[in-house]
Amino acid sequence: MANGIEEVISTLYDMIQDAWSLPLGAEKCVVERDRVLDLLDEISNQLPGELKQAKTIVESRNEVITNAKKEAENIIKQAERRAKQMISQESVYLEAQKEAAAVMKQANDKIKELRQVTNEYVNDAMKRTEDAIAEALARVKESRGKFNSLTGAQEKKPSPIIEDV
Repeated sequence: MANGIEEVISTLYDMIQDAWSLPLGAEKCVVERDRVLDLLDEISNQLPGELKQAKTIVESRNEVITNAKKEAENIIKQAERRAKQMISQESVYLEAQKEAAAVMKQANDKIKELRQVTNEYVNDAMKRTEDAIAEALARVKESRGKFNSLTGAQEKKPSPIIEDV
């Protein structure tokens, strides 16, 4: 007899196809009852095993699909977390760059301001010093003039150490 259910069914199909038609009944035929019953018994005997194997294959397939879906979901979640982390890191980096640029600009502005204030202060201090020295020199000259007029001394050329400014 045939090995697989498909072969048994094919044999049964061929047997019916090749069977003699009854007179006046083209749709009816004559087959060997014992042989057909044997083939049907063979199908009945093989069917539970085949069905069990098919169920196992379907269950296995479903399990593989379920596991693949879970793994795909995990991969997607990991990718989303990684993308968020990268975006977060990039935004932190960009924010830090902006903040650093702002701090640098503020520091440069403060340096310019301090340089200007310092230059103005030094210039003013030098001017005041110059004015004070000029005033002191004028007093010295005035005092010398008074001294010379009191002592009757003739005015001499100033010593090389003191010069007129």
